[in-house]
Amino acid sequence: MGRDTPTTEAIIRPRTDEDVPSAAAALVKVHDTDGYPVEGVNDPETWLTPPDLLAAWVAVLDQRVVGHVALSHPHGEDAVSLWLEQSQDTEGQVAVLARLFVTPEARHGAIGKQLMQAATNHAGEHGRRLVLDVMAKDTAAMRLYERLGWRRIGTAKHTYGAAQQIEAICYVSPAP
Repeated sequence: MGRDTPTTEAIIRPRTDEDVPSAAAALVKVHDTDGYPVEGVNDPETWLTPPDLLAAWVAVLDQRVVGHVALSHPHGEDAVSLWLEQSQDTEGQVAVLARLFVTPEARHGAIGKQLMQAATNHAGEHGRRLVLDVMAKDTAAMRLYERLGWRRIGTAKHTYGAAQQIEAICYVSPAP
């Protein structure tokens, strides 16, 4: 085994308050490698705990947080607006999948897929359809979403920082 090869399978579990500092450190590592997220790394703990959070999960491998995903209420997201225009759903039937990342050394073990499944299962149990947006530059993430049956529903401009913009692709989860 190589030095970065995990020795055990990842455990996907609900995030606790105690996980936030480790998840924040993992997020900074992901940002340094991938440029994701485009905002939030100046205060990663706050970025991981937005006020509209519904639920969050972490992936733990060898007692380290190596991945994260969250669901948020649908407040003002372009992906939400696009989906509501295209469906019969109401805002109360939608949640936003966000803050998904896996550290570089933990990739290739289906951890991203497992995190998304935990979020999707939770949403289904609560009668919610998931939407998300992903920066157009993040092609590996888009491949994952599409492999898992997510469907493109449009594009948006993601604004961050001092009025910087980047193109985002919006997706909806498969029908339950």
